[in-house]
Amino acid sequence: MLWVGAAAFPLHNITRVEAYKRQPDRGAAVLRFLKWFAVAVMVYAVVNAGSSGRVSAGESNPVVIVVLIVLGVYLLRELFEKPKPVLDIEMSSGSTVAVTLPSVDELRDIAGLIARAIDNPAAEFSTVVQQFNSNTNNYGPVVNMNGGRNNRGINL
Repeated sequence: MLWVGAAAFPLHNITRVEAYKRQPDRGAAVLRFLKWFAVAVMVYAVVNAGSSGRVSAGESNPVVIVVLIVLGVYLLRELFEKPKPVLDIEMSSGSTVAVTLPSVDELRDIAGLIARAIDNPAAEFSTVVQQFNSNTNNYGPVVNMNGGRNNRGINL
């Protein structure tokens, strides 16, 4: 069995183990920026229309400037994010578990240990890794399962 956090995976169900540096999705970052920019523009238009001309055309709204600065900083932070070392463990069901450490070399060593454990089920090893979650900022279990059928993850 391969234990990742509280989740257990039978070794014979593992179809792929790969360590690599995951590049940030810069296209998705730009799309998120454009989405939130459009929302900010619509909110500004609604607020401006609701004021029914009480604000003169020459006055600038400091809230709009702050929102634009925050959106710009958010976009720049995501555009210049460094690639993260990731160990992907794929199951025959199509689900994937992703874990991370500071070094790709350490992850490659773990991938080798998993491959040897598949060949020799009596082998045992233990190592500590960090959670990798590309979708949220939640800090919880180590498992990040993507795909598969009826995956509920870990119930807390």
